[in-house]
Amino acid sequence: QVQLVESGGGLVQAGGSLRLSCAASGRTFIMAWFRQAPGKERQFVVSISQSTRTTYYADSVKGRWTISRNNAENTMYLQMNSLKPEDTAVYYCAARAAYSSSYTFITNRANYDYWGQGTQVTVSS
Repeated sequence: QVQLVESGGGLVQAGGSLRLSCAASGRTFIMAWFRQAPGKERQFVVSISQSTRTTYYADSVKGRWTISRNNAENTMYLQMNSLKPEDTAVYYCAARAAYSSSYTFITNRANYDYWGQGTQVTVSS
C-alpha cells in the first residue's frame, strides 16, 4: 500500500502562484492531480509518468501550470502560476501502481489506486 501526502496549498490572490507537492511512500508509475470544487465532481488536472515523463494537462491549466517529479524521492510537484478564482478547489494527489499511456485511461479518476487526503487551494479575486 502506497501512501500519498500532499502539501503546499493555501490562500493566494488572483495572478499569484503556489507550488503543491505530493510525496509517495513507494514507487508509482503514474502520478496525477485532481481537483474538486464545492458541489462539483472531482476533475483531472494533470499527470506525469515515472518512466517516460509523459505529461497530460487539462485545457484549463495548460500554459499556466507545470508538473514535474523526482523519481529518486518518489515526489511530484505542481507549479501553479497565474492562478484564477476558478482554480479554487481541494487538490488531490493520485497514483497508479501500473503504467498506462492512454490519455482517456489516465484522466479517469476511477483508474487510480492511491489517493492523498487533499489540500485546499483558495484563489481570491
